[in-house]
Amino acid sequence: MEHSQSKIGFNSALYLKKQSERILERIERFDNKLYLEFGGKLFDDLHASRVLPGFEPDIKTKLLITLKDKAEIVFCISAGDIERNRIRADLGLSYDNEVLRLIDSLRGLGLFVSSVVITLFKGQPSAIKFGQKLEMHGEKVYFHSYTKGYPSDVDTIVSDEGYGMNPYIETSRPLVIVTAPGPSSGKLATCLSQLYHDYKKGIRAGYAKFETFPVWNLPLKHPVNIAYESATADLKDINQIDPYHFNEYGVLTVNYNRDIEVFPVLKNILKKITGENIYKSPTDMGVNMVASAITNEDVVIDAAKREVVRRNFRAECDYKRGQISFDTLERTRYLMSELDIKDDYLDVVPVAKTASKTSGYPCLAIKLDNGEFVWGKNKTVISASGAAVLNSLRSLAELDDCFDIISDDILMPIIKLRKNSLHTNSQVLSLDDVLVALSISASNNEKAKKAIEKLPELKGCEAHATFILPPAEELTLKKLGINVTCEPIFLNNNLFEDK
Repeated sequence: MEHSQSKIGFNSALYLKKQSERILERIERFDNKLYLEFGGKLFDDLHASRVLPGFEPDIKTKLLITLKDKAEIVFCISAGDIERNRIRADLGLSYDNEVLRLIDSLRGLGLFVSSVVITLFKGQPSAIKFGQKLEMHGEKVYFHSYTKGYPSDVDTIVSDEGYGMNPYIETSRPLVIVTAPGPSSGKLATCLSQLYHDYKKGIRAGYAKFETFPVWNLPLKHPVNIAYESATADLKDINQIDPYHFNEYGVLTVNYNRDIEVFPVLKNILKKITGENIYKSPTDMGVNMVASAITNEDVVIDAAKREVVRRNFRAECDYKRGQISFDTLERTRYLMSELDIKDDYLDVVPVAKTASKTSGYPCLAIKLDNGEFVWGKNKTVISASGAAVLNSLRSLAELDDCFDIISDDILMPIIKLRKNSLHTNSQVLSLDDVLVALSISASNNEKAKKAIEKLPELKGCEAHATFILPPAEELTLKKLGINVTCEPIFLNNNLFEDK
């Protein structure tokens, strides 16, 4: 099946306008003070950009910039995640380092990050050290513990023994963005704790959720919503019809199981704090204008299906590595069957398999935006990823296939360094090595220069490897913007996986 990698199905400018307007409306509803739980990724929402072609990965930060005079940002990070060194898989960064990266990046854009809250704290040594590190840099740090009585004893939760035990986070702006490096970081509890303190001070503050997925006003089984389920299979998120919204308004909307399950408790907590029923359903809490900015349904459906295939390949490899349970893998397989799609929905997959079978070597194939397929094989000098990217650049730059754009004078010293000085297990040049060598060659080689100028054109291309790529190579491909999948087959029998 033919799929275009460059068609647009989503209008980011329209989304930015509508989402900003809806947030401003919500601030006004609550006497000019709103705690907005901000889920998902701030800078690198690559899932959304893959599922909604045209969605800019940093659209959330652009939205914050439009509201920067009204907004401040509070980061939450779970003490448990710090203690067990939880990693953000797409970037390979630990959650604590991701917080530091995000703070620096947001401030670089002129946004106000006011404090960091270490949540679910029960004396973890690593969390204490992280807090001290932040304080040494002049940051405001707060420690919040488990909420006594949660989830059933509302009278205790909404009391000085519950939320009252948490120190009050000093804020100064109408919109407080409460965000985190990943899920289950204590954002909701932080927002509710703040509401409790504000109402005691006579401040009629409000709470809402910045939502992207699932999209409440798309059908339950829409591929975009199924892609969200596949992306969160390890969290066991399941999309459901919001029964509270249907009972109140007679309208079918989509939410996910955790929000629906916790809503009765949340509703009671909010009523206990505020004295009124602020929201009638989980859907009411969300601010989500995604559906209104979809401009081409067919393009979005196709993109979402491709993402479900990618997520299943990722699960197959993670299960092979022993990183996820079989239940998670089974869930991604089920979602594939629910959409009635197979691996070859990504048409680069059979190309890679055929290339490997024909050549007798492990291969990686890339589908360029013009529809051309290019591949590279894993041999003794250059890795399959390095060869495939190099061949892609040759093609895009319209260079003669037989022309060596990287000379042996540059390649051989790198191989010698790997073998004699770095004592690496493999002397095969990685993708990083190839890109560095190509950059050096470009200084005095016009054809190498033409090739490296084509690197941006790899963004959005599909790639498939017939083996599990080393983490470093996979990460580099992702940094180039290539959507890469792998067969769940180890390249060799080595137990240690080189990073």
